[in-house]
Amino acid sequence: MTDWLGMLVAPRTPRPELKARVLHRALARRRRWPLAAAALLVAGAGGAGWWAYRTIGTLTAERDRLATRIAALEDTVSSFIHGPGTQLVQIPVSTGGRVGAVTIFADSVRHRWLVRCDGLAPNARDQAYQLWFVTETGMETAAVMPMDDDRTMVMALEMPRAGGRVLGAAMSIEPRAGSPSPSGPMVFHRML
Repeated sequence: MTDWLGMLVAPRTPRPELKARVLHRALARRRRWPLAAAALLVAGAGGAGWWAYRTIGTLTAERDRLATRIAALEDTVSSFIHGPGTQLVQIPVSTGGRVGAVTIFADSVRHRWLVRCDGLAPNARDQAYQLWFVTETGMETAAVMPMDDDRTMVMALEMPRAGGRVLGAAMSIEPRAGSPSPSGPMVFHRML
């Protein structure tokens, strides 16, 4: 077909060294790609291994922290709820137009309380709920509980060693830092 144009060049056989050189370069390029791919694969596997190592370490630490917390909660719940010296007191409360409850598991054997507050209205910025032990010698502070939202609050409290026997519980609304004696409105006052 190119014959009619008159441009056909007579074919020549290339020199043998040129053919060998071209074939050598073509094969050398093919060999570089597998090496580069292998290096990339090794780097990717190393990066994935490092990421997996860090992730496993983080997850292991989180698991251990949660296991410790669950063990503490199980101990607390089993000793409070199933303890022979535990008294259950549920106190209905009304705060900010909302009806809620304060539940106290009073363990007289271990001298601890487990207190759960449900449905309490959030405090103003400068206020907090303050829980009191009513003792033979007067009111002793148990806990200051600033509540910025309406979530349930659960806490374990040690009963006071001084001040005589604990006879009851009270809760008042106090300044955010708490006060040495009840001065704000009483949410409840209950003898056990």
